[in-house]
Amino acid sequence: MAHLRALGCYLPERVVDNWEIAAAVGADPAWILQSTGIEQRRVAAPGETVVSMGVRAAQDCLAGAGGIGLILVSSGSAGRRFPGPAAEIATALGLAGVPAIDLPMASAGSLFGIALAAQLAGTYRNVLVIASEIMSRVVRLDPGGRDTAILFGDGAGAALVSEDSGFAQVVDSVLHSDGECADALSLPHDAPLHMDGRTVILQAARKLPRAITEVLDRNQVRPAEVATFLLHQANLNLITRVAQSLQVPQQRFYRNLHRYGNTSSASLLIAAAECHRDRAFTAPAVLSTFGAGLHWGAVLLR
Repeated sequence: MAHLRALGCYLPERVVDNWEIAAAVGADPAWILQSTGIEQRRVAAPGETVVSMGVRAAQDCLAGAGGIGLILVSSGSAGRRFPGPAAEIATALGLAGVPAIDLPMASAGSLFGIALAAQLAGTYRNVLVIASEIMSRVVRLDPGGRDTAILFGDGAGAALVSEDSGFAQVVDSVLHSDGECADALSLPHDAPLHMDGRTVILQAARKLPRAITEVLDRNQVRPAEVATFLLHQANLNLITRVAQSLQVPQQRFYRNLHRYGNTSSASLLIAAAECHRDRAFTAPAVLSTFGAGLHWGAVLLR
């Protein structure tokens, strides 16, 4: 049985608050906060890349750990079509020769990575999962990009999944994909991020509770018995809807999106790392994400 052994994260230094983003996109700062629950977000420095931020998050996660057998890297905002960032991150970490696999999955990639790592830990023993995103470079920072620019920030997170030991056991996972609404959230090669916000929020509000219920029912756990919920930090209204659907107090849903905004696939790992460091992580716990593809799922930890 696989275990979650360590977590880490990295956030760029530059803070962009709602006043600054509102001036760029022609919006009211109060409206941004009311609509999203976001107060500020981090923005990568000009010299920072998906690779460099992923390395920083991994180093934060791996302090004192070694023997990595496999690396899985999620990013929907890598700077080129190929190669992806995984091999470069591995080399920068001194792990050249270790298999490094890219998961080009926005928002849901870190959860898929953890679920895959749990299955592969029996073969590779220690699997490093990294998610790194620079979303500020794929949105329009003008009135035409208002609905996306207000949401996204930059950051990276990492998790070490081990066969042997850890602070939480990965009990089970459910993963789903459906391309019927793929165009609702997409990043073309030659255009900024496109998002049909209404479709995305409706789909997420339905699919996240179903995935969480599915993994809990399969393991005979009631939502009321879950101590900690860690969701993709997309939008406060979405987290509130999921809590209401599951009939669980909102206080059990860890939130840090007010500080960082939506960092796509990195958001789950950043939230998990901070939750664990804040000593707010209590098992049983559920991780759950929803993202472009559409891809979604849930992981149960004990």
